[in-house]
Amino acid sequence: MNTDVATLEEKTQRKPKPKWLRVKLPTGKKYTELRSLVDKYDLHTICTSGSCPNMGECWGEGTATFMILGNICTRSCGFCGVKTGRPETVEWDEPEKVARSIKLMKIKHAVITSVDRDDLKDMGSIIWAETVKAIRRMNPETTLETLIPDFQGNERNLDRIVEVAPEVVSHNMETVKRLTREVRIQAKYERSLEVLKYLKKSGINRTKSGIMLGLGEQEDEVIQTLQDLSEAGVDVVTIGQYLQPSKKHLPVKQFITPDQFKKYEEIGLEMGFRHVESSALVRSSYKAQKHIN
Repeated sequence: MNTDVATLEEKTQRKPKPKWLRVKLPTGKKYTELRSLVDKYDLHTICTSGSCPNMGECWGEGTATFMILGNICTRSCGFCGVKTGRPETVEWDEPEKVARSIKLMKIKHAVITSVDRDDLKDMGSIIWAETVKAIRRMNPETTLETLIPDFQGNERNLDRIVEVAPEVVSHNMETVKRLTREVRIQAKYERSLEVLKYLKKSGINRTKSGIMLGLGEQEDEVIQTLQDLSEAGVDVVTIGQYLQPSKKHLPVKQFITPDQFKKYEEIGLEMGFRHVESSALVRSSYKAQKHIN
């Protein structure tokens, strides 16, 4: 195909972002202080590496998100901008590094997440548990949310998370059942639900999950997903707009309107969820400090 024609077609197919997706640049004294610390000590947060639209707001509330177990994932989800491939060797001093970062940044509420490590026998769960322990030792006043992978549904690995008792344990469904195979290639809808059920049954106080919209799902499918999460005992749900990280990733099929996000929020609250965060720029850790209550 002629290059000029291909470029024109691409521009035609790419949906322009609506005005409600415009992001304000992060500002404020707290943001400026944390930004200088992150740069000075080369601290690694998802907030900065993922260019999160809510970074200024979250940092102002004393919340930040950290990713452990490297930055190369063993899975190749169609929505995710993280590299896929053979991960690097586990750094056993990583828990202490993360704990020191939280102390330097004076974080009140930390969210910890990771890539999938299907290459490891324990799927990374030991480092997960050690990270929580290190943060507790060095930052006894800091509350924690762990946004975990599915660990392939292995209960022993999930038990390691349960044993260190984070205030919130989160695992994202990401999308509706029909689209799971396309969006989360190596994941399973029912397995993710079982993980969330197991966490609640095992005594986790707050369980949480998140979904993205704009991948071609229908309203009834979103409502069914919310119903499934409610039946799994999930306490908190986040709902946000999917945005395509690059041309190689799944395209945005539609931009969801603020009114539709509000409708899903109301439906979720009627179902009995303790918190529902639902708007275009919501991400998994948005307003995370509220979700411990």
